Amino acid sequence: MSEERAVSRREFLKLAGVAGAALGVAGGLGGLLAACGGTGTTTTTGAPATTATTAGAASTDTTAGANTTVSAAAESGADLKIGLVEPKTGNLAAFALADDWYVAWAEAALADGIVCGDGKKHMVKFVRVDSQSDSNRASQVAGDLMLNSGVYMVLASGSPDTVVPVADQCETNEAIGLFNFSPWQAVFGTKVERKWSWGAMLGSEQSIADFSVAFDAIPNNKKVGMLFANDADAAAWMSDTAAPAVFKQKGYTLVVPTYYTEGTEDFTAQISTYKREGVDIICGTNNPPDWVNFVNQALQQGLKPKIMSSGKALLFPQVPEGLASGCYNFIGEMSWSPAWPFKDSLTGKTCQEMGADFETKANMQWQQTIGQYGKIEWAVDLFKRAKNPEDKNSVLEVIPQTKLDTINGLVDFTQPVDVNGVHNVTNNVKPVYAAGQWVKGTGKWKFDYVEISNAAAPGTEVAATALPMVYL
Repeated sequence: MSEERAVSRREFLKLAGVAGAALGVAGGLGGLLAACGGTGTTTTTGAPATTATTAGAASTDTTAGANTTVSAAAESGADLKIGLVEPKTGNLAAFALADDWYVAWAEAALADGIVCGDGKKHMVKFVRVDSQSDSNRASQVAGDLMLNSGVYMVLASGSPDTVVPVADQCETNEAIGLFNFSPWQAVFGTKVERKWSWGAMLGSEQSIADFSVAFDAIPNNKKVGMLFANDADAAAWMSDTAAPAVFKQKGYTLVVPTYYTEGTEDFTAQISTYKREGVDIICGTNNPPDWVNFVNQALQQGLKPKIMSSGKALLFPQVPEGLASGCYNFIGEMSWSPAWPFKDSLTGKTCQEMGADFETKANMQWQQTIGQYGKIEWAVDLFKRAKNPEDKNSVLEVIPQTKLDTINGLVDFTQPVDVNGVHNVTNNVKPVYAAGQWVKGTGKWKFDYVEISNAAAPGTEVAATALPMVYL
């Protein structure tokens, strides 16, 4: 397996042209994330990689070479291709920081191929394309994978800006789509009928349940300033079953200013509303560059609430590190942690072992997006169980029988559908989902991310009690 490109925190910041650990208000985090996402090397195992050009962008077609469970006597079948749509560049590039690492990890695990339900040994290939953090681009490259690259299974994760257009292409072109690390409401909470799109996707209601438990631990006036861009995430979080319902049940009042336009550098309107209403809590889900700009401007304008939280942005350690102020104790979602008691179904390695391997090879702090690897575990499991893995309809047939332990916990489609349960809609099961807090680091890293609520994460352990913000 080829070696990962090492990116230290200092180098990570230098890529954005930042002299120190702080980012100016106008600069934001977009350039930083685009720089880190756009230059990663492609890992190859077994046969040499071949490069195909799709719609003007290079997509890497890499063959996995070996799996120790494969019988040497098994007859060989056709290669099985898995398409990956990734935001390697642009303002969502942080979601792809771990992609090179976990694709290389999967390639090593699958290096001898896999024996599938047809009794044949099949090699696995990953065909990777960059969405450039643009929903139109995600749709285009996903369609190209299906129509021009011989791919009938496409995987995507992260923001709805990446996942939803891929799911739409799957329905149009009758290709299997597997998705995680994005709100299920964005794909399955609409009136669009889904046959080919399947998710192990979290619920916005899970985020709010975890956050509200954490908020309860900190004395506050129960006024929550909601911060959203005008996007699919906002629609998911503010749906009837998510933030309004959960917060109302716990006695919180929501203050919802005008949604901002993604990429804006002026949050004066939102900040003024929060100050006028006297909110003690900021809560929402935001792209990393937008969150950095908002926090820096809030502090400049004298807004210092007791609690500051965000969904997407605070998944990444580079975000609290990149703020102009040294403030900390931000609360965010915890979608994966090396402390979790789960194992990789392909290698038997623990979450702790995977996190340590990432830190060694990437030379940066573990990323929650390591957990996106779970969709690869799921894809391989489907191939193994399908009577004819070369036929998409055969693979589609086994999805409802999925019951698989992954690094994200159990993915179980065999349990009855219950709108209030884990198997909440026919095509989706919700993973465990916790809340974490960026506290002052006690070891190698500037900040440590500790679990503070497991309201939607049974089987995981709370490591600390939520603390109010610290402003320096």
